[in-house]
Amino acid sequence: MSEHVLPAEEPVRFIAPIIQDNPTGWGPCEMPEQFRDMPYQPFSKGDRLGKISDWTMVQDKKYQNKYASQFGAGSSYAYYHEEDESTFHLVDTTRVQKPPYQRGRARGQRGRGARGARTPGGMTTLNKQRDRKLGKRWGQRGAPMKIRDASVTVRPTWVTIEDMDFPRLAKLSLPGIKEGEDIVCCGTLEYYDKAYDRVNVKHEKPLQRIDRIFHTVTTTDDPVIRRLSKTAGTVYATDAILATIMCCTRSNYSWDIVIEKIGDKLFFDKRDNTEFDLLTVNETSVEPPTDDGNSINSPRNLALEATFINHNFSQQVLKNGPAEPKYKFPEQNPFVSEEEEGEVASVGYRYRKWNLNNGVVLVARCEHDAVMQGPQNETQFLSIKALNEWDSKLANGVEWRQKLDTQRGAVLANELRNNSCKLAKWTVQALLAGSDQIKFGYVSRTQVRDNSRHVILGTQQFKPHEFAAQINLSMDNAWGILRCIIDICMKQKDGKYLIMKDPNKPLIRLYDIPDNTFESDASEESGDEPADTPFAPLYSYGNSKRI
Repeated sequence: MSEHVLPAEEPVRFIAPIIQDNPTGWGPCEMPEQFRDMPYQPFSKGDRLGKISDWTMVQDKKYQNKYASQFGAGSSYAYYHEEDESTFHLVDTTRVQKPPYQRGRARGQRGRGARGARTPGGMTTLNKQRDRKLGKRWGQRGAPMKIRDASVTVRPTWVTIEDMDFPRLAKLSLPGIKEGEDIVCCGTLEYYDKAYDRVNVKHEKPLQRIDRIFHTVTTTDDPVIRRLSKTAGTVYATDAILATIMCCTRSNYSWDIVIEKIGDKLFFDKRDNTEFDLLTVNETSVEPPTDDGNSINSPRNLALEATFINHNFSQQVLKNGPAEPKYKFPEQNPFVSEEEEGEVASVGYRYRKWNLNNGVVLVARCEHDAVMQGPQNETQFLSIKALNEWDSKLANGVEWRQKLDTQRGAVLANELRNNSCKLAKWTVQALLAGSDQIKFGYVSRTQVRDNSRHVILGTQQFKPHEFAAQINLSMDNAWGILRCIIDICMKQKDGKYLIMKDPNKPLIRLYDIPDNTFESDASEESGDEPADTPFAPLYSYGNSKRI
């Protein structure tokens, strides 16, 4: 039997892989070729895999890091398309509605203290009015701020001289200004009826319409100032104009004042047919009035209502019978003419001067509203002003009929917060005039939706210096702001200038304007005013107003 011998097979050779030896460290020395351009993001085997796509748009904050890597987020795998990314704009800016199971969670947990009581279901029962107020505040937090209009249209021919921002003005100070010195005193004042000090919420009095004439004459139209400008002073103004400038850092609404430089003299004026003398309402509130012009609660209609109330209240609280005594200054009211028909309001004018140093002497017309007998039977001069309540719910205030008799401090504190600028201007006017007392009246609408009928709910009296300290009003700063503006204007050439509060920024601007500005456009600035308003007489601004 023949033997077949199989050929011997060659042994399989083992080809050892290329091993990169790194004697000084750990891991490979260089990147393998097939992995050279591949991005790498660190990960952990414990990381959870998220959803492929999630269109709910709302994530529970409790599990917002559910799919997050412990190594941190990376953008290695993020895809961006240059064209799409640059042309993308978010259109829908509405707030995302939370699902029912998330609503009220944070508020419910915060309210488990003394304000709320735990219910068996674990929810918290809070005061409904507080919920409503908080909800309104949260809902309006993201609303855009309304752009306000300027008090006067800035024309292309006007040249901006300087911008003065409020933080810089608030740091100014001019200490050591002494009390004003009387030059001329004129007018007739009536005595205050102390029976109104006993008015309260339970014994309220209706506000009456007093048909009297109020004069609001600007500086250069004042015959007394024209006479005094030849012999005394270098700067001339009225107390209302000075108070507006001195309290400018508290103002939010736009206003303007015309300044005329003639030689070494300055004349501060208000424009004709302007709303300069109207009282603002809730100007410094967190949520100032924003309704349109057709609403009784629009800023303009509220200003007309407040001015109407202030004038009538200041005359109603006086003893104005024919047999009642009156206090007369040496000279007669300079604005009463024989052509005027009607009774003139109780007012006393003091023309005073202040030495502001370095040759600057200020002469201003200041006003008193009434007089009263003091504790020692001395005559005290009064400034009488009215605070008005229009709608406590819309104004985020406290209801006067509930709080005025028991918590008057809380009511006044709320007014100081909502009307800081107006109260500061009243206080400055009382200090400039040298009033012994400033008396506030609290006047409210008889019905919230009727702005033509009002009632007096109470009165309150302060000494001007003490009230200024209470509202943190520094007269040194007020004089410093005025002196700063005077110095800037004195450096300019002779001509006409305008200082205006920016309607939307905390600053005032000084413009150089042509000499003929505002002389021929009185009708354009005033516009057509409606006559079907309870305050129609207030629409005619000029040298006098009938209330």
